Amino acid sequence: MKISIHRSRRAATAVALGAALALTATACGDDGSGAGGDKGSDGSGKGKIVFWDNNGGVRTDIWKQVIADFEKANPDIDVEYVGIASTEYQSKVDTAIQGGGLPDVGGITASMAAAIAAQDALEPLDDRLARSSLKGELNASMVESLKSAGGGEALYSIPTSANNGVLYYRTDLFKAAGLAEPTTWDAFYTAAEKLTNSGKNQFGYTIRGGAGSIAQALDAMYGQSGITSFWNGDKTTVNDPKNVAALEKYAALYKKVTPAADLNNDFTKMVAQWDSGTIGMLNHNLGSYQDHVKAFGAGKFRGIPQPVGASGKRVQVSNPVDGIGMFKSSKNKDAAWKFIEFATSQAENSKFNESAGQVPSNTKAAKDAWIDKAEPTKLAAQALSDGSTTIVQLPYYLPDWGTISKSDNEPNFQKVLLGKLTAKEFLDTLAEQLNTAQAEWKEQKG
Repeated sequence: MKISIHRSRRAATAVALGAALALTATACGDDGSGAGGDKGSDGSGKGKIVFWDNNGGVRTDIWKQVIADFEKANPDIDVEYVGIASTEYQSKVDTAIQGGGLPDVGGITASMAAAIAAQDALEPLDDRLARSSLKGELNASMVESLKSAGGGEALYSIPTSANNGVLYYRTDLFKAAGLAEPTTWDAFYTAAEKLTNSGKNQFGYTIRGGAGSIAQALDAMYGQSGITSFWNGDKTTVNDPKNVAALEKYAALYKKVTPAADLNNDFTKMVAQWDSGTIGMLNHNLGSYQDHVKAFGAGKFRGIPQPVGASGKRVQVSNPVDGIGMFKSSKNKDAAWKFIEFATSQAENSKFNESAGQVPSNTKAAKDAWIDKAEPTKLAAQALSDGSTTIVQLPYYLPDWGTISKSDNEPNFQKVLLGKLTAKEFLDTLAEQLNTAQAEWKEQKG
């Protein structure tokens, strides 16, 4: 495990260096405009603010509509929109933290909250939310996901939406085979086997073996085991015997009820393969819904929440939550907060998520009429708000989480699928890396 330990220390050093550079720039005569360590000010609540969209191009049109609505309702505030591609956003923020030029407001997802907060660049929003009209209106699990992702001590981003995990299944194939809807893991496994006829290139399931495989595997593990926390004290639960057994069963699906090509499936390959029409089930998120409508029409498939386990409860790992944060260097925080508050109000959050095809963070927006026309979104929203689902929070706050869950272990998961590594060996290695990263994170916090 020396490689993991050394890498973790390098990651921590890099974050500390970024913060130091920002402070050095300010100390050497920079005016602090946009520097991560600058405290900014509340401002007049009027004038101009700058908003960075973390998914520019994809969400540009809908954000411009929200901004137009905001400026109409707040004629004394102008919002400058800057759209940045999702692949470039994190590096642009990091550069601005070190050299100045941060916006007032920007998209802050669960996956990036910790890295930015560690550089002292984000304004805690707990007190503002407590005094806001939004209090009690935001989906509690999304708020918790973002707070946990930022380190757990403060809320640095107000949620806008969740791209929830979905089990898509072919209703026509299920009906022809006389199968029950896969609402339980037992029904899922039964259907996966019964819908498979490899000689005719027909399979019950498509598994994600390539990029992005770890989160999907964790979802299947915790969903079956029913374990509701990622940590037991300072030790991870990923290699709990129940999770080991769950992963053994899930990984055994490969090539038995799935195509052999699944070994290299990222989400685009997996979605395209399912849309080809010969596979019964697919785990993905709400983002691919329209692709399936184009492929099959709305009548030949459904998208339902993840199956429930033996206890009758649904457990799933935290899905990507998007949100809006305020940068500490803002000179007009009151105006910036007004924009955040407006954008996540019922009307605007509803408009945004109808366009994005995601679950609204505003619980009132999640009950608006358009939800009924997008069944997977409706069911996902219900599952996240009706108490039927327990969310296992993934440790996005760990500086090494991205590396551990990607380059370190995606190749190892492929070895599990190929039978070259046991589920226990894989999860024990993953657990050791996570426990080391957690211990170092706690030490850094003091």
